[in-house]
Order: sequence, then C-alpha cells, then structure tokens
Amino acid sequence: MRIFLTGATGFIGSAIVPELIKAGHQVIGVTRSDAGAEALAAAGAEVHRGILEEPEGLRDGAAKADAVVHTAFDHDFSRFAENCEKDSRVIAALGQAFAGSDRPLLITSGTGFGAPGHGQLASEDVFNASNPHPRIASELAGNALLEAGVNVSVMRLPQVHNPLKQGLISQLIEIARQKGVSAYVGEGRNRFAAGHLLDVARLYRLAIEKRQPGARYHAVGEEGVEVRAIAEALGRGLNVPVVSIAPEKAAEHFGWMAMFAPMDIPASSALTQARLGWHPTGPTLIADLDAMRYPD
Repeated sequence: MRIFLTGATGFIGSAIVPELIKAGHQVIGVTRSDAGAEALAAAGAEVHRGILEEPEGLRDGAAKADAVVHTAFDHDFSRFAENCEKDSRVIAALGQAFAGSDRPLLITSGTGFGAPGHGQLASEDVFNASNPHPRIASELAGNALLEAGVNVSVMRLPQVHNPLKQGLISQLIEIARQKGVSAYVGEGRNRFAAGHLLDVARLYRLAIEKRQPGARYHAVGEEGVEVRAIAEALGRGLNVPVVSIAPEKAAEHFGWMAMFAPMDIPASSALTQARLGWHPTGPTLIADLDAMRYPD
C-alpha cells in the first residue's frame, strides 16, 4: 500500500517508517522541515510538506494514498485542550479524503479512554465517552467519521519508551533534574501502562494492514508500572533523592504535569494480541529507564 504517515519524523513515526518499508509498503511521510525531508528521503520515504495548522494540505496529500496512519500531535502542553481540538480537525480532514471508499484511516489516542472508571483496567472494547480528558476529541472525531462510513480504526497509546524517550515520563525526568528530587504523588501506587517503541511501530503496521473499521487497539506491553517504581528509577539515574509529594502540593511541584502525575491508568492489550497476533517483546519501561543516559 501507499501509506500517508503524519508525524513521520517524530518519536513514534520515525520508527513506523522503516517498519512499513521493510514490509513492502510505500511511505509518504509528512514533515514541516528541510531536516525532516532529508531524513525521510534517506529512509526511503516520499516526502509531503505539511503542518497540522493547515489540515486541507494534509487532506490533499492523503487523497493520493491507499491508507493513512495519523500519529502527529502538537505536544505543547501549555495549550493542550486547544491542540486536542486541532487534532480533531486534522482527523476530520483526513477522513474527507477517504469518504466513499474503504481505504483505512488509523488514528491515535490514549489507553485511558478504554477505562470504565478511575483505576480500572482499560480494554479495547470500551470507549468511556464521559472521560473529561481533552484528548477524547480525537476519538470523538474518529467516531463521527466511522458513522459517516469512513474506515477508521484507533491506536491507543500508553507511555511509549526506549532508552531515549518515555512519553510523559520524559517530562518527569526534566522536573526531577530541575527540582533535585524525583517525586511521586501520595503513595505512588498509581500505574502507567507502557509499550516499547519497536513493539508499538510493529503494531501500527499490523493494524493498518488489518483494515478493520471501528477497531481499537492497545499498544501495551506492560499493563501497569507503579509510578513510585518509575520515580525510583529516575532517582537512580539522576542520583537524586526520591520523595512523596502530597496531592495538594502536586501542582506546585509538577506544574502542568500535575494533571498526569497522579493518574492511575492501567490498560490491557489482551484483545489486541489475540486479534492481530501481536506479542510485545521489547525491554520493560524500568529496563529502558535504567539503560538511558541522563542529562547533566
């Protein structure tokens, strides 16, 4: 297939590119920069210049493809709600390109939307429409396209990691470096689901090849890693004390990360593994945290 890939030079997208090409697909990678264009060309991908702020250009690029994998997202968390709405507009535009066809569109969301309630294990067959998290806009946009007859499926991500980056945990590393302590909220028993980058890239390929309308997949290798264990790994890596922060002090310590630091968001991938024959094999989150080089 000719696959139009947004976020092709990002952390996850740059791992998906070689995964797709190795499997015999042609990749049209979206980038906004000259450096990104050079990297994509070197990887064997076709280049499409585009930005999230101009969804019509992405729509036009997608129209020339057999499938779309949408991983791009604006990670400026100071404007998080606004960026989630921007993502919904991009998804709507990409869907317009595939209206009236069965060409597959795979969008990206988070595992938390599969949880029936706080701290309950998230499942692929659950969509909690009452979840107040702003990123729900992405799945709502996908649902609207699905109802309009577009072949949409959803990849829900946990904390995706390798020894270089670890999703939101990369922000916890920066906070710990600045504050001189590695912290967790309360007892730190809340959990983050996790998945290794290469396992996640392989799952994106399997999902777009499956072409299953309405499917939701969880890129989860570990159902739940306690945040206290994460903080302890960061303490070892940065050689700083590990401390508990009272919930009422979380905003003062974590800043914008205070909305995420106390979340208990375990997730299962049992249905994903059964439906796609996907079996994660990558290192654990803690192993990658112990293997990484920490900033000075």
